Amino acid sequence: MEPFQAIEQLTFVRLLKASFVAYPVVNAVHIAAIGALLTSVTLLDLRILGALRTLPERPFMVLMRKVALLAFGAAALSGLLLFSVRASHYAQLPVFLAKMALIALAGTNFVVFAAVESGKQGHGLVLRFLALLSIVLWCATLLCGRFIGFL
Repeated sequence: MEPFQAIEQLTFVRLLKASFVAYPVVNAVHIAAIGALLTSVTLLDLRILGALRTLPERPFMVLMRKVALLAFGAAALSGLLLFSVRASHYAQLPVFLAKMALIALAGTNFVVFAAVESGKQGHGLVLRFLALLSIVLWCATLLCGRFIGFL
């Protein structure tokens, strides 16, 4: 049996697939987590780009990062559960693979941003570019995710 088919045959996955309530709840959690992730990341990036200047920069950024990381964790966990019910199908979809690549790029962008930000030198232009790139990557990830639901 191929690995993705084996995932689909796990007991908890079969129970999730058969449940009238569980799958829609996991799907709703995934959507809510994505909403929280995209909102917090976009607000954070907009603050870096110069919007929302009336909010204190450091506390706002710390809060939005915490929300984004928590939301990412919830989205990743619920996404893995959603993936598990049709793993062999989703793993073959180019749009699913694109979504995974975009998430990896967004994560890499986050790491690069943190490294640049921790430097003592003024890298305002680089940080603004990375913030704009972050918005684009996460919006593209969202778009790919929506296409998956229709394939």
